[in-house]
Amino acid sequence: MSILHLAILALIQGITEFLPISSSGHLILLPNLSGMQDQGPIIDVAAHVGTLGAVVLYFWRDVRIGLAGTPRMLTGRLDTEGSRMAFLLLIATIPVILFGLFLALTGLDEQLRSITVIGWTMLGFGVVLYGADQRGGETKLSEDWNLRDALWMGLAQMLALIPGTSRSGITITAGRWLGYDRQDAAKLAMLMSIPTIVASGCLMGAKVAGQADMQALRDGAIVAGLSFVAALLALVLMMRLLRSVSFTPYVIYRVILGAILLWIGYTQ
Repeated sequence: MSILHLAILALIQGITEFLPISSSGHLILLPNLSGMQDQGPIIDVAAHVGTLGAVVLYFWRDVRIGLAGTPRMLTGRLDTEGSRMAFLLLIATIPVILFGLFLALTGLDEQLRSITVIGWTMLGFGVVLYGADQRGGETKLSEDWNLRDALWMGLAQMLALIPGTSRSGITITAGRWLGYDRQDAAKLAMLMSIPTIVASGCLMGAKVAGQADMQALRDGAIVAGLSFVAALLALVLMMRLLRSVSFTPYVIYRVILGAILLWIGYTQ
Protein backbone atom coordinates (compact mmCIF):
# COMPACT_ATOMS: atom_id res chain seq x y z
CA MET A 1 0.00 0.00 0.00
CA SER A 2 1.11 3.55 -0.60
CA ILE A 3 1.99 5.84 2.28
CA LEU A 4 -1.02 8.02 1.39
CA HIS A 5 -3.40 5.04 1.57
CA LEU A 6 -1.96 3.98 4.93
CA ALA A 7 -2.21 7.54 6.25
CA ILE A 8 -5.87 7.80 5.21
CA LEU A 9 -6.70 4.49 6.91
CA ALA A 10 -4.86 5.48 10.09
CA LEU A 11 -6.51 8.89 10.27
CA ILE A 12 -9.99 7.44 9.73
CA GLN A 13 -9.46 4.77 12.39
CA GLY A 14 -7.81 7.14 14.84
CA ILE A 15 -10.30 9.98 14.51
CA THR A 16 -13.46 7.88 14.42
CA GLU A 17 -12.62 5.20 17.00
CA PHE A 18 -13.58 7.30 20.02
CA LEU A 19 -15.96 9.78 18.41
CA PRO A 20 -19.57 8.49 18.33
CA ILE A 21 -19.60 8.13 14.52
CA SER A 22 -18.42 4.51 13.96
CA SER A 23 -14.85 3.70 12.95
CA SER A 24 -15.78 0.28 11.50
CA GLY A 25 -18.46 1.85 9.34
CA HIS A 26 -16.05 4.38 7.88
CA LEU A 27 -13.35 1.74 7.25
CA ILE A 28 -15.85 -0.49 5.43
CA LEU A 29 -17.10 2.45 3.38
CA LEU A 30 -13.64 3.59 2.26
CA PRO A 31 -12.97 0.76 -0.25
CA ASN A 32 -16.65 0.58 -1.22
CA LEU A 33 -16.97 4.26 -2.11
CA SER A 34 -13.43 5.13 -3.19
CA GLY A 35 -12.35 1.99 -5.02
CA MET A 36 -9.24 1.75 -2.83
CA GLN A 37 -7.85 -1.66 -1.94
CA ASP A 38 -9.36 -3.21 1.18
CA GLN A 39 -6.84 -2.80 3.98
CA GLY A 40 -6.99 -6.40 5.22
CA PRO A 41 -6.81 -7.82 8.76
CA ILE A 42 -3.15 -7.01 9.45
CA ILE A 43 -3.76 -3.29 9.01
CA ASP A 44 -6.92 -3.58 11.13
CA VAL A 45 -4.89 -5.09 13.97
CA ALA A 46 -2.26 -2.35 13.69
CA ALA A 47 -4.89 0.39 13.75
CA HIS A 48 -6.45 -1.14 16.86
CA VAL A 49 -3.05 -1.25 18.57
CA GLY A 50 -2.59 2.45 17.87
CA THR A 51 -6.00 3.49 19.21
CA LEU A 52 -5.56 1.22 22.23
CA GLY A 53 -2.33 3.01 23.10
CA ALA A 54 -4.08 6.38 22.85
CA VAL A 55 -6.93 5.56 25.23
CA VAL A 56 -4.60 3.87 27.72
CA LEU A 57 -2.34 6.92 27.76
CA TYR A 58 -5.22 9.40 28.11
CA PHE A 59 -6.86 7.48 30.97
CA TRP A 60 -3.63 6.13 32.44
CA ARG A 61 -4.58 6.96 36.03
CA ASP A 62 -7.78 4.92 35.81
CA VAL A 63 -6.04 2.15 33.85
CA ARG A 64 -3.31 1.90 36.48
CA ILE A 65 -5.89 1.66 39.27
CA GLY A 66 -7.81 -1.03 37.40
CA LEU A 67 -4.69 -3.05 36.65
CA ALA A 68 -3.57 -2.84 40.26
CA GLY A 69 -6.96 -4.11 41.42
CA THR A 70 -7.18 -7.00 38.95
CA PRO A 71 -5.39 -9.57 41.17
CA ARG A 72 -7.81 -8.85 44.04
CA MET A 73 -10.75 -9.06 41.64
CA LEU A 74 -9.59 -12.47 40.39
CA THR A 75 -9.63 -13.76 43.97
CA GLY A 76 -13.16 -12.47 44.51
CA ARG A 77 -12.23 -9.48 46.66
CA LEU A 78 -14.05 -6.35 45.46
CA ASP A 79 -13.10 -4.15 48.39
CA THR A 80 -10.96 -1.56 46.56
CA GLU A 81 -11.60 0.99 43.83
CA GLY A 82 -9.34 -0.87 41.44
CA SER A 83 -10.83 -4.33 42.02
CA ARG A 84 -14.37 -3.00 41.59
CA MET A 85 -13.39 -1.22 38.37
CA ALA A 86 -11.74 -4.34 36.98
CA PHE A 87 -14.81 -6.41 37.85
CA LEU A 88 -17.27 -3.96 36.26
CA LEU A 89 -15.17 -3.71 33.10
CA LEU A 90 -15.14 -7.51 32.91
CA ILE A 91 -18.93 -7.65 33.27
CA ALA A 92 -19.35 -4.95 30.60
CA THR A 93 -17.08 -6.82 28.17
CA ILE A 94 -18.56 -10.33 28.36
CA PRO A 95 -21.71 -9.57 26.28
CA VAL A 96 -19.79 -8.14 23.30
CA ILE A 97 -17.37 -11.10 23.28
CA LEU A 98 -20.22 -13.63 23.28
CA PHE A 99 -22.15 -11.73 20.61
CA GLY A 100 -18.98 -11.38 18.52
CA LEU A 101 -18.44 -15.15 18.63
CA PHE A 102 -22.05 -15.70 17.61
CA LEU A 103 -21.74 -13.39 14.60
CA ALA A 104 -18.45 -14.97 13.55
CA LEU A 105 -19.72 -18.56 13.85
CA THR A 106 -22.95 -17.85 11.96
CA GLY A 107 -21.30 -15.72 9.27
CA LEU A 108 -23.60 -12.81 10.01
CA ASP A 109 -20.64 -10.51 10.57
CA GLU A 110 -19.86 -10.52 6.84
CA GLN A 111 -23.52 -10.15 5.82
CA LEU A 112 -23.81 -6.96 7.88
CA ARG A 113 -20.99 -5.17 6.02
CA SER A 114 -23.23 -3.38 3.53
CA ILE A 115 -23.84 0.28 2.71
CA THR A 116 -27.55 0.04 3.51
CA VAL A 117 -26.93 -1.53 6.92
CA ILE A 118 -24.37 1.15 7.76
CA GLY A 119 -26.76 3.84 6.52
CA TRP A 120 -29.61 2.67 8.74
CA THR A 121 -27.45 2.19 11.84
CA MET A 122 -25.64 5.49 11.29
CA LEU A 123 -28.93 7.35 11.03
CA GLY A 124 -31.01 5.40 13.55
CA PHE A 125 -28.52 5.24 16.38
CA GLY A 126 -27.65 8.90 15.76
CA VAL A 127 -31.27 9.78 16.54
CA VAL A 128 -31.18 7.54 19.62
CA LEU A 129 -28.00 9.29 20.80
CA TYR A 130 -29.73 12.65 20.39
CA GLY A 131 -32.70 11.51 22.47
CA ALA A 132 -30.46 10.15 25.22
CA ASP A 133 -28.31 13.26 25.27
CA GLN A 134 -31.26 15.63 25.46
CA ARG A 135 -33.37 13.65 27.94
CA GLY A 136 -30.76 11.80 29.95
CA GLY A 137 -30.14 12.97 33.49
CA GLU A 138 -26.86 14.23 34.88
CA THR A 139 -27.10 12.86 38.40
CA LYS A 140 -24.34 10.25 38.19
CA LEU A 141 -20.56 10.41 37.98
CA SER A 142 -18.16 7.68 36.87
CA GLU A 143 -17.51 6.91 40.55
CA ASP A 144 -21.17 5.85 40.82
CA TRP A 145 -20.77 3.07 38.22
CA ASN A 146 -22.34 -0.12 39.53
CA LEU A 147 -23.08 -3.69 38.46
CA ARG A 148 -26.48 -2.88 36.98
CA ASP A 149 -25.18 0.03 34.90
CA ALA A 150 -22.11 -1.93 33.74
CA LEU A 151 -24.37 -4.74 32.55
CA TRP A 152 -26.71 -2.40 30.68
CA MET A 153 -23.81 -0.59 29.02
CA GLY A 154 -22.24 -3.94 28.18
CA LEU A 155 -25.45 -5.14 26.53
CA ALA A 156 -25.60 -1.89 24.56
CA GLN A 157 -22.00 -2.39 23.48
CA MET A 158 -23.02 -5.62 21.71
CA LEU A 159 -24.84 -3.55 19.11
CA ALA A 160 -21.53 -1.92 18.16
CA LEU A 161 -20.64 -5.10 16.27
CA ILE A 162 -23.22 -4.04 13.68
CA PRO A 163 -21.23 -1.72 11.36
CA GLY A 164 -22.27 1.91 11.59
CA THR A 165 -23.53 1.69 15.16
CA SER A 166 -20.35 3.06 16.82
CA ARG A 167 -19.01 1.39 19.94
CA SER A 168 -18.37 4.68 21.71
CA GLY A 169 -21.68 6.10 20.46
CA ILE A 170 -23.89 3.28 21.73
CA THR A 171 -22.15 3.04 25.11
CA ILE A 172 -22.31 6.82 25.57
CA THR A 173 -26.00 6.64 24.65
CA ALA A 174 -26.58 3.99 27.31
CA GLY A 175 -24.61 6.01 29.84
CA ARG A 176 -26.65 9.14 29.18
CA TRP A 177 -29.95 7.20 29.51
CA LEU A 178 -28.68 5.81 32.83
CA GLY A 179 -28.13 9.36 34.12
CA TYR A 180 -24.39 9.94 33.72
CA ASP A 181 -23.30 13.40 32.62
CA ARG A 182 -21.66 13.80 29.23
CA GLN A 183 -18.04 13.67 30.33
CA ASP A 184 -18.52 10.73 32.67
CA ALA A 185 -20.62 8.78 30.16
CA ALA A 186 -17.81 9.29 27.64
CA LYS A 187 -15.16 8.34 30.21
CA LEU A 188 -16.92 5.06 31.03
CA ALA A 189 -17.37 4.35 27.32
CA MET A 190 -13.65 4.92 26.70
CA LEU A 191 -12.60 2.70 29.62
CA MET A 192 -14.93 -0.01 28.33
CA SER A 193 -13.17 0.21 24.97
CA ILE A 194 -9.86 -1.00 26.44
CA PRO A 195 -10.75 -4.66 27.17
CA THR A 196 -12.96 -4.71 24.07
CA ILE A 197 -10.15 -3.54 21.79
CA VAL A 198 -7.74 -5.97 23.47
CA ALA A 199 -10.18 -8.87 22.92
CA SER A 200 -10.89 -7.99 19.28
CA GLY A 201 -7.20 -7.34 18.62
CA CYS A 202 -6.23 -10.74 20.05
CA LEU A 203 -8.90 -12.44 17.94
CA MET A 204 -7.78 -10.70 14.74
CA GLY A 205 -4.13 -11.23 15.66
CA ALA A 206 -4.68 -14.97 16.02
CA LYS A 207 -6.23 -15.07 12.55
CA VAL A 208 -3.31 -13.32 10.86
CA ALA A 209 -0.49 -14.87 12.90
CA GLY A 210 2.25 -16.01 10.55
CA GLN A 211 0.90 -14.08 7.56
CA ALA A 212 2.86 -10.89 8.03
CA ASP A 213 6.02 -10.26 5.98
CA MET A 214 8.42 -7.35 6.34
CA GLN A 215 6.32 -5.13 4.06
CA ALA A 216 3.17 -5.85 6.06
CA LEU A 217 5.01 -5.18 9.33
CA ARG A 218 6.27 -1.85 7.98
CA ASP A 219 2.78 -0.86 6.85
CA GLY A 220 1.35 -1.96 10.20
CA ALA A 221 3.89 0.09 12.14
CA ILE A 222 3.04 3.21 10.11
CA VAL A 223 -0.70 2.72 10.65
CA ALA A 224 -0.28 2.01 14.37
CA GLY A 225 1.77 5.17 14.90
CA LEU A 226 -0.51 7.45 12.93
CA SER A 227 -3.65 5.92 14.48
CA PHE A 228 -2.19 6.54 17.93
CA VAL A 229 -1.59 10.24 17.23
CA ALA A 230 -4.95 10.79 15.52
CA ALA A 231 -6.89 8.93 18.23
CA LEU A 232 -5.17 10.79 21.04
CA LEU A 233 -5.87 14.18 19.46
CA ALA A 234 -9.51 13.25 18.77
CA LEU A 235 -9.96 11.99 22.32
CA VAL A 236 -8.45 15.12 23.87
CA LEU A 237 -10.61 17.37 21.68
CA MET A 238 -13.85 15.50 22.35
CA MET A 239 -13.38 15.34 26.12
CA ARG A 240 -12.64 19.07 26.24
CA LEU A 241 -15.57 20.00 24.02
CA LEU A 242 -17.96 17.99 26.19
CA ARG A 243 -17.47 20.56 28.95
CA SER A 244 -19.54 23.00 26.92
CA VAL A 245 -20.88 21.24 23.80
CA SER A 246 -23.49 18.49 23.51
CA PHE A 247 -23.35 15.47 21.20
CA THR A 248 -25.62 17.23 18.68
CA PRO A 249 -22.83 17.97 16.12
CA TYR A 250 -22.02 14.25 15.96
CA VAL A 251 -25.72 13.44 15.61
CA ILE A 252 -26.07 15.85 12.67
CA TYR A 253 -23.06 14.26 10.98
CA ARG A 254 -24.48 10.76 11.51
CA VAL A 255 -27.92 11.65 10.16
CA ILE A 256 -26.54 13.36 7.04
CA LEU A 257 -24.08 10.56 6.29
CA GLY A 258 -26.71 7.91 6.99
CA ALA A 259 -29.17 9.53 4.61
CA ILE A 260 -26.51 9.77 1.88
CA LEU A 261 -25.56 6.12 2.30
CA LEU A 262 -29.18 4.99 2.14
CA TRP A 263 -29.66 6.98 -1.04
CA ILE A 264 -26.55 5.36 -2.56
CA GLY A 265 -27.51 1.91 -1.33
CA TYR A 266 -31.03 1.95 -2.71
CA THR A 267 -30.22 3.62 -6.02
CA GLN A 268 -27.24 1.51 -7.09
